[in-house]
Amino acid sequence: MPDLLGVTNPVPGHDNNNVNRNMPVSPNDPRIQNAPDPTRVSRPDNRTERQDTGDSTGGNQALRYDSNFASFLQRLMNTPGMSQSLSTILAFYEGTVVSSGIEEGLASEMGALLNMLKMDESQLGKFLFSQLANGTRFGGALFAILRDAYSSSNAESVRSSILQFLKKYSDYSSTSHIQGNLLRGLTRLTRAIPASYGSQLLPMVSRLEELLNAGDRAGALKLLQGSILPFLSAYTSKTNDMGLSRTLISMLALDISRYENGSEDSLLQAFHQLNGSPGLRDRLGGLSDEALLRLLNSSSFAKAAEGDQFAAQLTRAAYSALQGGAANEVQEAFRNIIAAFLVNESVHMPLNHILLPLEWDGKMVFSEMWVDPDAEENMKRGRGERDNTQRFLFKIDIQGLGFFDIVLTSQGERVDVQVFCPEKVAPFSQLVQGELSRILTDNGLTAGAVQVQRMDRPLTISGVFPRIFEGENSINVKI
Repeated sequence: MPDLLGVTNPVPGHDNNNVNRNMPVSPNDPRIQNAPDPTRVSRPDNRTERQDTGDSTGGNQALRYDSNFASFLQRLMNTPGMSQSLSTILAFYEGTVVSSGIEEGLASEMGALLNMLKMDESQLGKFLFSQLANGTRFGGALFAILRDAYSSSNAESVRSSILQFLKKYSDYSSTSHIQGNLLRGLTRLTRAIPASYGSQLLPMVSRLEELLNAGDRAGALKLLQGSILPFLSAYTSKTNDMGLSRTLISMLALDISRYENGSEDSLLQAFHQLNGSPGLRDRLGGLSDEALLRLLNSSSFAKAAEGDQFAAQLTRAAYSALQGGAANEVQEAFRNIIAAFLVNESVHMPLNHILLPLEWDGKMVFSEMWVDPDAEENMKRGRGERDNTQRFLFKIDIQGLGFFDIVLTSQGERVDVQVFCPEKVAPFSQLVQGELSRILTDNGLTAGAVQVQRMDRPLTISGVFPRIFEGENSINVKI
């Protein structure tokens, strides 16, 4: 029978049938792509660049979890701290008027931002509580009731109804942000597609902006779903454009879905479904639709989001700088800040994150605070009504002193404090330790273990909050 698979004439004395016959197929052979391995679930394609590290018994490598949460933690570890970038930017602009590489508009933005950072003790407290409120979307009596009902209920239908209501409230409370995303995405699309198509899309975008400003959600959705999406779908089908426009259209479809999901009618429908459960109806105490909307629109989160001037001013300054209004090193610092914000505010992180840059007694202080309000869930561990343990991590960079890590753990009135200080402060550790104990006592708290020691290396988020590695506290959506 002829060798139908041979690409050349056979070589005398050489049997092609014996080639590769004695080469065993091993899962560990780097020459073999995606070899079958009964201990793993293999991909359907030939790619082997999986995120895991192999097996838990090989070498001294630590076992990693093959999940988006592990990817997020890796990005968090590799992202430069915002304190360092803010220190670079604010120190650079301190006393700046207009100089080479800086446009006048950016100097004005940074001047306004620097003026906001000059605080006294009372202003610092307001700034702190504003950021706490702004980062706590599901706070207040209503969400405490829903949280308790979710934990105590064994009915899947009740849990599903609660999660559905929370999802709709999240989109409802993000309406202004989603509207901004819609306009920004469509504006980018008009530039990403050929001018002949962009000129047709531009009037629709202008009309959409008018409807959004007028608060006509129904009209905006009708325009988006009835005109804009079909136009973009026809464009993609006709041109087979697989570039930037396709990504922007995918993001636009997601924002449209969230905009529809976050309507007032959709929110109330989910609330009526909650009231359909007898147990929840009794807990909610017959809350009317009007009372619900009034409660949600007057929450501390809604008020804090409206009055968050610092974040808005920082965003405007970053936009001005990244549009070419600053030198390359300043643009890089702003990029680091934006990247850190995006990672630190990720939905994967079960921690509250607060940024505290300020000028205190003539010195610039840059601090990040991480908070786990349930560092130890005592109710689930059968410890009765004992207070939950709360843990705080402060990362502080003080001008002229250096970088500090502070871990504060509180349970009721008892507070434990660990301070890791720079080398120049270490000789005064006993003095600092005594002052911290005094401050706690003066404020009606009980000083537990208070330790001050020299910092060897900065603390990691996962090292201070090991609970974020537990399966029930993380999100695994890797596919």
